Amino acid sequence: MNKDEFSVLKPRWWRARQWLVAALFFLEAGTALSAVAPSTLAPDFTLHTLGGPNLRLQEQRGRVVLVNFWATWCGPCRQEMPQLSKLYEKYRAAGFVLLGVNVDDDVHRAADLAARLGLKFPVLLDTDKAVSRQYDLSSMPSTVLIDRDGRVRYVHRGYLAGYEDVYDKQILELLK
Repeated sequence: MNKDEFSVLKPRWWRARQWLVAALFFLEAGTALSAVAPSTLAPDFTLHTLGGPNLRLQEQRGRVVLVNFWATWCGPCRQEMPQLSKLYEKYRAAGFVLLGVNVDDDVHRAADLAARLGLKFPVLLDTDKAVSRQYDLSSMPSTVLIDRDGRVRYVHRGYLAGYEDVYDKQILELLK
């Protein structure tokens, strides 16, 4: 195979590899001990942030928290991030916290994408996927809205344009 033939095949091979990695991730995540569902207490976790310090979910009690699980290889995640950033800017002064939990193995890729997108909300690093398993991810991205008492109120799997309008209404409802 010459160089030109390889360069044509590489993108297909790379896409297939990315899908395989995603499939394995979701199979592994499917072995979680318990599913996160509305009305349940949100599983507590502590993760490193891109900025360095640890952040613990339980310390956010008294605030409305949106936890968004994302990865750099996830196209819908990249599409959703700017919309989430707008919601964070809109409601953070009212007691809203957005935690973007990145599940990539490579922290540098997460940092690069977060910088390119200009994310202002905390990006947490779940490189060993322990928190992802706790939250029983079955699709990417996955978004969990938690009320001021630490209870899961809404769970969203995947992303399509317009979901941010639903998030906006739910955040506003929980902030009242």
